[in-house]
Amino acid sequence: MKSIVLLVALFAAANADIDWSKVRPIEEFDHYWARLPEELQIYRHAQPSHRIVNGQEATPGQFPYQIALLSNFAAGTGLCGGSVLTNNYILTAAHCVIQGTSTLALGGTAIIGAHNRNIQEPSQQRIAFSTSGIVAHPGYTPTNIRNDIAVVRLNSPITFNDRVQPIRLPARSDTRQFGGFTGTVSGFGRTSDASQATSAVVMFTSNPVMTNADCIARWNTALIQPQNVCLSADGGRSSCNGDSGGPLAVQDGGSLQIGVVSFGSAAGCAVGMPSVYARVSFFLDWIEANSDFTAAP
Repeated sequence: MKSIVLLVALFAAANADIDWSKVRPIEEFDHYWARLPEELQIYRHAQPSHRIVNGQEATPGQFPYQIALLSNFAAGTGLCGGSVLTNNYILTAAHCVIQGTSTLALGGTAIIGAHNRNIQEPSQQRIAFSTSGIVAHPGYTPTNIRNDIAVVRLNSPITFNDRVQPIRLPARSDTRQFGGFTGTVSGFGRTSDASQATSAVVMFTSNPVMTNADCIARWNTALIQPQNVCLSADGGRSSCNGDSGGPLAVQDGGSLQIGVVSFGSAAGCAVGMPSVYARVSFFLDWIEANSDFTAAP
């Protein structure tokens, strides 16, 4: 009987109305900025350029693996993205669930199957997670943004349906770097450098995936490593604040997630700098070892 009461309490907590006025993009938290190089700190309070991050609204169910991830920290609740890995685990960025180098989030809520996260749609599942369910990569270092990946075990299983499905990850034998593929990044982040507001609905944008050599030419070898993959920002189209932790996917017999949103230019989301992602295939062994996900051979 106690177990039933506990499960009911957890379900009620996860499905309680969320005060969105107290939810901020993770990029507005001190620990996000503390990990960036000193020369970029000046941009924290600079006026962003008034250019639109040229995405478009998804159709309901277009990205059934997309998650809105709300992580609770002492300083408030941070908004990130994530993807459905299995019915028990989600995939996101380490900086979405960890403050500094080792302080885990106090828990939070994963919103799955949402088109508009601000309302409780029939398709939505709002499932809580606890600190004990967070596994950030032990090699995560915010100072040079290494190993920016995490898995989170939810307090109760996800129910799969036509609006909620797990994402595919590259197979173990897949050695492609995906340069030249069209990559699509989705999320609930900001749609403009001119506004601090995040999107209530799922947005997406597509651009070519870059080779690491081309990405290094825009960034540098200190930040771009084999563990990263980059997406061109042609046309001012890019991931933006609030999209952190979300999926970068290509079409290869269906959606295939190749990256997890890690960072972009502190000068703004629409300035033309490539957005940078944790390369999923680089971390495949770690993902398997820390979740119930099994990669294809």
